[in-house]
Amino acid sequence: MKLLSYNIQYGFGTDGHYDLTRAARVIDGADIIALQEVERHWSRTGHDDQPAMLEAMLPHYYTAYGPAFDMDASTTDGARVINRRRQFGTMILSRWPILWTRLHLLPMRRMITPLNTQNPALEALIVTPLGPVRVFSLHLAHVGVEERLTQIDHLLRLHAEVPQTGGPWSGRDDEPARNWTESQPEPPAPQTAIWMGDFNSEPGSAEHIRITGASPYHPGAVYAGGFVNAVAHLGQTLHTHEKIIAGVQRLRQLDHCFVTGDLAPHLRRAWTDNTETASDHHPLWVEM
Repeated sequence: MKLLSYNIQYGFGTDGHYDLTRAARVIDGADIIALQEVERHWSRTGHDDQPAMLEAMLPHYYTAYGPAFDMDASTTDGARVINRRRQFGTMILSRWPILWTRLHLLPMRRMITPLNTQNPALEALIVTPLGPVRVFSLHLAHVGVEERLTQIDHLLRLHAEVPQTGGPWSGRDDEPARNWTESQPEPPAPQTAIWMGDFNSEPGSAEHIRITGASPYHPGAVYAGGFVNAVAHLGQTLHTHEKIIAGVQRLRQLDHCFVTGDLAPHLRRAWTDNTETASDHHPLWVEM
């Protein structure tokens, strides 16, 4: 099973050109894909509906889209309103059906500068060859460590409460004539989970220690949050982002895959393609 996490920078490559087909080419072939920075109806991308375009380009995948940033982009032809929402968020694609999803809006602080926007964590239940797994595509804040730690604490609380909360619906349908559940049984909501996305933080950071409960470079430690950093667990060092900071070229791993401890024994390898130019991030692959 091949997992892929990829911040596609809304289709803009390192050459500054917009071409969503390049991102589609990169991700085709993975089994479960977590995308970040997928948008709808922005002028910079020709008002494209990127989730719909990716669905059309990758018709063999099940998909779900979770926008966190949402504003009005409606127009009028003089006779009627043409309703459109300008959206920015995360997306999950899967070889297997996505039985349910729910979008978590992560805590944020009001800012004067720089610009801050609502961050998402899209959760999906997928029955994989390893069993049912709750898969997240998430994008943590870029504005600072404290906001990211608050967001991580929120996600860890949600994770801890899963045995009590279950999935998006539970219980016996007491109005069968209305068929609220479409005759589907109560879906699984296991603690087994995979978090993938742009964490805007590096291995060894306070954010990663908060997720794992220990340094990610000590895979034998007890993980307070129940999560394992996949790349570090495999003893690898990768980078998924390159940026000049204070005149120095920095190679950073900002994109990560964390798995609950029960999945750690299934981790096989991780890699990225640092020659890929379809986005300012490089795709992170993890095989289980």
